[in-house]
Amino acid sequence: MTVSTHTAGPPMSRTLQGIVCVVAGMVLFVGQDLLMKGMLTIYPVWMLIFVRSVVALLTLLPLVLWLGAPHRISTPLWPWYLARAVLFAGGFAMFYAAFPFMGLAEVTTLFFAAPLMTATLAAVFLQEKIGIHRILALLVGFLGVVIAVNPTGGSFGWVSILPVMTALTYAISQTIVRKIGEQDTSLVIGLYTISLSGVVIIPIGFAVTQMIEITPELIHLRMTWPVPSFDGLGMLALLGAIGTVAYTLVSRAYQIANASVIAPFDYSYLPLAALLGYLVWGEVPHFTTFVGMVLIVSSGMYTAYRELRIEREANDNPPTAQTVFTPGAPAVILVDALDAEAADPEQEVPSRE
Repeated sequence: MTVSTHTAGPPMSRTLQGIVCVVAGMVLFVGQDLLMKGMLTIYPVWMLIFVRSVVALLTLLPLVLWLGAPHRISTPLWPWYLARAVLFAGGFAMFYAAFPFMGLAEVTTLFFAAPLMTATLAAVFLQEKIGIHRILALLVGFLGVVIAVNPTGGSFGWVSILPVMTALTYAISQTIVRKIGEQDTSLVIGLYTISLSGVVIIPIGFAVTQMIEITPELIHLRMTWPVPSFDGLGMLALLGAIGTVAYTLVSRAYQIANASVIAPFDYSYLPLAALLGYLVWGEVPHFTTFVGMVLIVSSGMYTAYRELRIEREANDNPPTAQTVFTPGAPAVILVDALDAEAADPEQEVPSRE
């Protein structure tokens, strides 16, 4: 009698798993922003950011409490996290405020100036050394931003500045993370930042509505929040859930694979945004947007390569929150803690039964 045996194929390498996770995360982030753009026709920006923060809080807080040390709820760094929350809330309010006026690819291309700005701010304010190669890469990237903004074009206006301002606020918040170092885990940093963002977005929205006239074209900036229907509640919950899963996938990618391999795949967001923007709304980015996109991506990937190579040589890898630059993502790290205890065999691992 012959017994047939089934031999499983070789397991997927950790590098390939990381690539799959980050690309899947980028797909979900594009989906999140597509959903956000569609829901702006019904709900104001402030309400969507608030709801997304509540959903993330309901996920992150139990996780921090469950995992325990080294994650902590009480932290003396909360003033820094409050500053980051203001930057995130105000910055991404500007990001989403531009959605009704610009194509998804155009908005996100300008946002991806954030890694370039972070490198520049770190060099100026934190005295991080950058060589001639990265200086040239930064100049190329900023040239890409100028071309993408297209200030000489007839369509240039105040809206074109909003994604650039978002990139600047995001870069400042990332510089804060570098300044405070690793005194708290990335999970705690994410918990405080996104939770407080949901709180501070309310006074920010109120202040904006007092300073500008809410015309029909700016209806997505109104402060009146409609009561969602049952289906609307489902869509709002889906918005927060998609973002949370996407954060998890991207965080997992940086946890299991080398960051120098994973980082370039963050830029897969841009062609995905351009493609889905075309398929869903028929958006065709201007030629200058494509040129700027190529320059920004090339500069960002080269800058990341130089930074990661130097950090590998120094054996001082940065926290994941410093390496993930994704539109709409406050660098929340959900899974970096799940395997952290394994690095210290003496530390007691909490039960997960």
